[in-house]
Amino acid sequence: MKLENTLAERLDAILASQKQFFLTDATRDVAFRKHQLKALLQAMESHEQDLADVLWTDLHKSYEEAYLTELSLVKGEIRDALRHVKGWARRERKQTPVTLLGSRSYIVKEPLGAALIVSPWNYPVQLLLSPLVGAIAAGCTAVLKPSPYVPHVARAIEKMIHSAFDEQYIAVVQGNREVNAHLFTQKYDLIFFTGSPALARTVAAAAAPNLTPLVLELGGKSPCIISRDANIARAAKRIAWGKTLNAGQTCIAPDYVLIHPDVKEAFVQAFDKAMRTLHGKDIRADKHYVRMVSDKAFDRVTGYLQEGTVSYGGHSDASERFIEPTLLDGVRADADVLTTEIFGPMLPIVTLDDPGRSFSDQVVDYVIAREKPLALYYFGKESEGWDIVRRTSSGGCCLNDTIMHIANPALPFGGVGNSGMGRYHSRESFEAFTHRRAVLASSTRLDPPFRYMPYKFFGLIRKMM
Repeated sequence: MKLENTLAERLDAILASQKQFFLTDATRDVAFRKHQLKALLQAMESHEQDLADVLWTDLHKSYEEAYLTELSLVKGEIRDALRHVKGWARRERKQTPVTLLGSRSYIVKEPLGAALIVSPWNYPVQLLLSPLVGAIAAGCTAVLKPSPYVPHVARAIEKMIHSAFDEQYIAVVQGNREVNAHLFTQKYDLIFFTGSPALARTVAAAAAPNLTPLVLELGGKSPCIISRDANIARAAKRIAWGKTLNAGQTCIAPDYVLIHPDVKEAFVQAFDKAMRTLHGKDIRADKHYVRMVSDKAFDRVTGYLQEGTVSYGGHSDASERFIEPTLLDGVRADADVLTTEIFGPMLPIVTLDDPGRSFSDQVVDYVIAREKPLALYYFGKESEGWDIVRRTSSGGCCLNDTIMHIANPALPFGGVGNSGMGRYHSRESFEAFTHRRAVLASSTRLDPPFRYMPYKFFGLIRKMM
């Protein structure tokens, strides 16, 4: 199935109509926002099976995994916004210093306006619709651009959104990078982009002439740190789960392992056992194991097999785009599998074995010598984990776990440095599409003279400030 590009003239017309609709102030009404959130929730419920079916078609994603990692997360975001949007949107009273006697201070939450949301193919429902929840809650209009690499999902989302919303409010456009290039040069009030750091640079460059604000949710090399004191069986199981979720095609998937030499062999054995527990003896026959999204992705990831020694796995089948989860040992530091984001089920192992230095010091030096990752995972004594957290930087972090920080809506999700800018989920999603406007309301009855020239009370005021 191939999607047709939305014509440039139509892209321009959609943005113009959304800007015009935003100026009617309809979206500023909190009751309107709640009504639209309910419409999105109803659409998700009505089209749930359709979305699950196309996720299977494009990614071989089982209903269970589709529900847990995509559909349920979006519906949870909607319900959370419905409960809290009235409070989020309320004007905030702030403290006013005595030097502003007679004045009151506020923060007013106003929607940014017309938003563009561009999503990738790996979680094509969640990563497109979760930001949409924030846009609706904040009172914005939105143009949604799904990935063309999952055409059946993209078409199903377009059908669902069209059934629930007018195009002047929420619209879906389709196409390849030519369409993206045109969209990024349009004057949106916010671009919310999820994808690779390389593509994000293109987005930022295109948006710069209009000074369009950006939220960039990217990726990177997320390390798994395994200390000598780790519970190896538990660590292996949680890493195996995190790496095989969506066949490693996850922005926060474990990307490589930094391990203490004393526990490396035990980890490999435990990883083998964990795989059999999670996926059975024949992982290819497991309906819960996802395939690579394209032949190009399959070729790229299987190419990493030449860069190290296979400690576990290594089998593949091009006809199904199937790649077995694989541990690679003996990888050169400059190999592609250790310098680029893998986005597949390969997991290189780096042994830190300098006997003259502590394991945590070696870990910190290795991590901070590279770009800041979207996630960092540590297994071992929690006190050592907190020390590593203190001395490194990442978008998010789990101590003795992987992936699960994304499941807590109370925690912000986003990157830092090369792994992104801005954050979302729950209230953070609302804030991402909101301008916090400072307002000072001053009394006309009081008019303190110290603010005016020739500053007669300067000595007193200086002491007060």
